[in-house]
Amino acid sequence: MKKIGNISLGIGVLMAAMTGCQSAEEPQSPNLVYVFPDQMRKQAMEFWETPEYEGAIRTKGDPVKTPNLNKFAQESVIFTNMVSNSPLCTPHRGSLFTGLYPGSSGAPLNCNSNRPVSSLRTDVVGFTDVISQAGYETAYIGKWHLDFPTPNDPANPGHYVDPRTPAWDTYTPPERRHGIDYWYAYNTWDVHLDPHYYDTDGNRFDPRMYSPQHEADKAIEYLQNKDGQRDPDKPFALFVSMNPPHSPYSSLDDCLEKDYNIYKDIPIENLLHRPNVDHSMAKTASAPYYFANVTGVDREFGRIVQQLKEMGEYENTIIVFTSDHGETMCSQGVTDPKNSIYSESMDVPFLIRWPELNEARTDNLIMSTPDIMPTILSMMGLEKLLPDNLHGFDYSEQIISEKEDNRPESALYIRNLDGEVNEAGKVISYFPEARGIKTHHFSLELVIDRNHNLVTTRFFNDNQDPYQMNNMPVDWNDEQVKGLLKEMAFWLKHSDDLWYKKNILSDLIPYN
Repeated sequence: MKKIGNISLGIGVLMAAMTGCQSAEEPQSPNLVYVFPDQMRKQAMEFWETPEYEGAIRTKGDPVKTPNLNKFAQESVIFTNMVSNSPLCTPHRGSLFTGLYPGSSGAPLNCNSNRPVSSLRTDVVGFTDVISQAGYETAYIGKWHLDFPTPNDPANPGHYVDPRTPAWDTYTPPERRHGIDYWYAYNTWDVHLDPHYYDTDGNRFDPRMYSPQHEADKAIEYLQNKDGQRDPDKPFALFVSMNPPHSPYSSLDDCLEKDYNIYKDIPIENLLHRPNVDHSMAKTASAPYYFANVTGVDREFGRIVQQLKEMGEYENTIIVFTSDHGETMCSQGVTDPKNSIYSESMDVPFLIRWPELNEARTDNLIMSTPDIMPTILSMMGLEKLLPDNLHGFDYSEQIISEKEDNRPESALYIRNLDGEVNEAGKVISYFPEARGIKTHHFSLELVIDRNHNLVTTRFFNDNQDPYQMNNMPVDWNDEQVKGLLKEMAFWLKHSDDLWYKKNILSDLIPYN
């Protein structure tokens, strides 16, 4: 079960993967179901703590109940090193749907009405554009969070759909949906028991129920084609983005009581049993609500999978379960649940189930967010439709055939903050505060001030210190450090990152 591949090749071999890979035995036109809850960390899956997966990841798994993921894992390739390069909602989603890093996707920051600098580009051919061009029926259900909110309420033109200042939620008009046919979504709205959605025609729905349950209901209706939502003679691609276990997670207003009851009597120190947790933080009380939502998401994912089985499409559907970033939940003593190089934030679940894969297994292939689009599209047989401008690499052959060559040695880490603000108070640029590199052995982060001076480093030996509790001093003359900086330079140049364009820390990072 635990056939973990070796990573042994250098930066140069990555270029070979850009040409795309294809299995000779791919089924013609497989369906795609892509489910990604928000803010679910890699460790929050029950099966990590079972004997079958002992040692597959370096740290303890969380004491969470995920029976459907446990079963799904038995038929899947489970990636132990899938990273969210910029572990924040909008930047991850922008990279997912364009195959580009945040500086090029149009989405370097979380979208709200004060940040016109961040909104998914419409002038690129994205993930769903390619699928649509290939003749698929495409659907999106749930959280989108890729649009700069404007006063475009379909029911009240000239007004925002979101009463908050700044506005976070917005209506996404057809011209911004990247070829998606069936739409039942919102931008962002963090009220798990009182969600709302806009359908394909801009009608608003307020179901007043647990959002993952409602989204699973709509996904099942779409799969059943209950109301003629899709052409039954065409293959389909369905994306379902559930907001939980994203915050809030502080009361029974944020989850279902039946899920909370599983955890309510477990001592907090047993729920948060990672040694890097700061138990003096008040936020530790959120743990049972967070894990309750993980269990809730697991149940609804299981319902979607069961529907595929009942309708006879399970064996011809690529099913992906992942998340856009993790959750620190008091690890490292940080209040920000995401947007950091820590493994709890950057490492996400990534499970793929498809009969064309040789066998269920774990795989330590380092995959980055921009790699998802070319890899999945190639698995679908659509590699000839891939745009030429992608930053992401196609690792379909490494996944399907378990090839050990052309595997990456590292992944880039990115953290951006608000940059220049205009007279109207709008953010018109972003500040690239931190960049870093993650390998199988180390995590290194460099943080700069607004004058581009180095102010902080974080450097962890992830093999010897898997909970990242010992921030090591950086010896810039050390050969291992030089190797990490060389990897970082490759990715920054490859992605045309702002650090590369502005020559930031060029005395340390060998761009040329």
